[in-house]
Amino acid sequence: MNQTIYGLLALLPIVLSGIFLIGLQWSAKKTMPIVLAVTAAIALLIWNMTFNRVSSSILEGVVITVSVLWIVFGALFLLNTLKYTGAIGVIRAGFIHVSPDRRVQAIIIAWCFGTFLEGASGFGTPAAIAAPLMVAIGFPALAAVLMGMMIQSTPVSFGAVGTPIVIGVEKGLDTTAISAQLAQQGMDWAMFLQLITSQVAIIHGIIGTFMPLFMVMMLTRFFGKNKSWKEGLEILPFAIFAGLTFTIPYVLTGVLLGPEFPSLIGGLVSIAVVIQAAKKGFLLPKTTWDFEPQKFWPSDWMGNLVVKKEDVVIDDNSKPMSAVMAWFPYLLVAALLVCSRMFAGFKALLNSATLDFMSILGEADISASFSPLYLPGGLLLISALVAAFAQTNKPTKALGDAFGESAKTVLSAGFVLIFTIPMVRIFINSGVNMSDMASMPVASAELFTSTFGNAFPLVSSTIGALGAFIAGSNTVSNMMFSQFQYEAAMSLNISPSIIIAAQAVGAAAGNMIAIHNVVAASATVGLLGMEGATLRKTILPTIYYVTFSGIIVMAAIYIFGFQGPLA
Repeated sequence: MNQTIYGLLALLPIVLSGIFLIGLQWSAKKTMPIVLAVTAAIALLIWNMTFNRVSSSILEGVVITVSVLWIVFGALFLLNTLKYTGAIGVIRAGFIHVSPDRRVQAIIIAWCFGTFLEGASGFGTPAAIAAPLMVAIGFPALAAVLMGMMIQSTPVSFGAVGTPIVIGVEKGLDTTAISAQLAQQGMDWAMFLQLITSQVAIIHGIIGTFMPLFMVMMLTRFFGKNKSWKEGLEILPFAIFAGLTFTIPYVLTGVLLGPEFPSLIGGLVSIAVVIQAAKKGFLLPKTTWDFEPQKFWPSDWMGNLVVKKEDVVIDDNSKPMSAVMAWFPYLLVAALLVCSRMFAGFKALLNSATLDFMSILGEADISASFSPLYLPGGLLLISALVAAFAQTNKPTKALGDAFGESAKTVLSAGFVLIFTIPMVRIFINSGVNMSDMASMPVASAELFTSTFGNAFPLVSSTIGALGAFIAGSNTVSNMMFSQFQYEAAMSLNISPSIIIAAQAVGAAAGNMIAIHNVVAASATVGLLGMEGATLRKTILPTIYYVTFSGIIVMAAIYIFGFQGPLA
């Protein structure tokens, strides 16, 4: 069996997922058990993985699933707690006060607030927080999930205080061998990593500036009465302005300071500037855009999370809540996320409560852990507890009602993720097998190399996106494919730094179509079973992202003659 056949077989689980979810419009609940079974069969029969290794990969996936569900539960629990304290009503009124235009609200919540959350935490947290918040102020659940997933692009390469670069790229490369080669050119590893960081920031900065515009165009096209792209274009000046308020400080920070802070600083600047601009009507169109009344919405737009005025319980003895108090729990989450990622002592304290599962079933390189306090879910839970006691005289009732609603939704999501994430872990762990074959991710990537030759830079980002689609994480995609991208660049005698940068950019874009991210975001608004509908939409911005990334990299190499170190 030749390498092409192996590459095609490695891609089979991905192809099946696309056919079932997007083509046949099956739900993830129906699709993912089949895809898991096919992946396990390929691993056992074609890759000759041992049954023990496949089993340990599945168990590893189960532990990771618990971590993902913990984040989803935390986001839901906080949102539902604020629903019962009355804070959501105040937040809803506040957004309407800033602007009643849903396009503006989507930009502020999803783009400005979401990019900051991505910089602070990553790992799907922005979508988990932003999607239910948008539902709470009157967005259809499907629209909220779409906006939440589109956040998972530009800020993601520097999410979680730079984890996808600092951990993903660095741990995915043979730093010892590369450092020895760099030393011959008077460079060291830190300089090389900073060069990659700068290139990632610049590529994202060019493409990401237009993402707020793309977001509102998707909103008006798929959820507006007139199904119009043009209604999204009407807000073009404001949307580009919102994009630039993030990407300019983002690029400058990436080039000058490194990978830890671009999304954090860009998000903070964007929040401060865009909200003030919206209040003053700066660059806003004269017309205000809104959804049709809810009674006209198709049933497949609606999730189980519904926040109506009559549902919001405020005890009679409560004083009117200020906007600062209503927003305080979300501000507390953001502060806790930043502190937990930046201060070693606080991080160690939160990580002290960790369940470690080392060498699962005796497989030395397959381990997993669950850190309930360090994960965003724990910090969201803390914020919900603080909110209940600070915002209402009946905290136990608010917490009890919120817990019941949140647990019900999480249990539904768990059934899907319990098949999705184990499938990913089998795929990733397939490099250890009795046939001494390359892992499934590498086999599929090698298929691209042999097919495209010198045009490989055009598809480097696509490989990164496929890695994220498979793994549900751009960090893991970078770990899987960075060394492969490096070797491909060296064989083509082009700069490996810009090819690795393309990998990182594509991996970030791939988060928009990562199945378990879509499931997790859908769960926060009670919209399980509509994953295919979301993927059919998020594939559009993903194609935009990887296409333009490929064009930029090709132009840099073959038109502008970019020659970095080791070329």
